[in-house]
Amino acid sequence: MTINPPLWKASVTLTKAEAHDVVAAFALTGPQAVLTAEEPFEDETTVEALYGAMPDGELLSKLAGRAVHVALLPDQDWIKLSQEGLPPVRAGRFFVYGAHDAGQVPHGVIPMRIEAGMAFGTGHHETTALCLGALSDLAKRRRFANVLDLGCGTGLLAIGSAKLWRRRVLASDIDPVAVAITRQNAAANGEGPRVAAVVADGLANPAIAEAAPFDLIVANILAGPLTLLAPAIARALAPGGVVVLSGLLRWQENLVVGYYRAGGLILRRTQRDGPWSALVLERPRAGR
Repeated sequence: MTINPPLWKASVTLTKAEAHDVVAAFALTGPQAVLTAEEPFEDETTVEALYGAMPDGELLSKLAGRAVHVALLPDQDWIKLSQEGLPPVRAGRFFVYGAHDAGQVPHGVIPMRIEAGMAFGTGHHETTALCLGALSDLAKRRRFANVLDLGCGTGLLAIGSAKLWRRRVLASDIDPVAVAITRQNAAANGEGPRVAAVVADGLANPAIAEAAPFDLIVANILAGPLTLLAPAIARALAPGGVVVLSGLLRWQENLVVGYYRAGGLILRRTQRDGPWSALVLERPRAGR
C-alpha cells in the first residue's frame, strides 16, 4: 500500500472578484496545488492551497488581506485529485497537458506532458505561460546554445527550451524534490539527455559555474529573489545574452529592472497577463 505524505491546507473565503489575485499570489508561495470553490448564488469563493509542509499562515493572511485558516489534511492523493481536472494550456508554440488530455493534443504545437506532482510549474499560472510565450517569441529570431532554467520547479521551461533549440539545458532548483521531478519530466518528454538538473541555492553550484556564461537564463521565481540574484545572474550572462524574468507583479517591474540595469542589462520587452509580468532583458555586445 502506498502512503501519501501528509499535506497541509490553507483556506480563505473572499469575494469572487478578489479570488483571482489571491489564487495567483498563493501559487507563488510553493504550494503543490491551488483550488477554488465558488458559491453559485452568493458572491463568495473559497481558495484552498495544498502544501507538503506547514505553510506560513501569517504570510498567507497578509497576501489575502484577511485571516487564512491552516489545517493538516487526512491521507489522500489530493494533488492528483485537484489537478486531474485542469485544462491543457496553450502558450506560444507550446501545448502543456496531463495524461487525461493526451487525446486532445492538436497538430502544429510543441507538446509537453506535465503530470500533477510536488513542484510548481504545470503551465497554468500566468507567469509560467508568460515565460513560455517569451521563449516562443525569442525562437523566432535567434538560437541559444547554452541555457539555464533557474528555479526550475517541474522543469517545464527547461524542457521547452530543449525542444525549441535542441541543445543542452541546465536546470536548477533549491528544492531536491523539484530537481527529481524535473529529471522525471524531462525523460518522459524525450529530453532526458538534454536536460541536466542540479540542486542549487541561486547560482551557487559548481555545475552552474562551469557551464557559465549562458546565452539564455530563464528565472520564474519571485521579485525578492530576482533582485537579490541580479548581480549573480548578470555575471553569468554572456555578451549578447538574454534573461527572461517572471514571478513578479506589474507594480514590481521598475524595481526589478533597476537591479538588472545596474548590472549592465537593457530591457527589451515586457509581457503582461492580468497583474503578472515577464521581463526580457539583454546584455549588449561590446561596442553596441
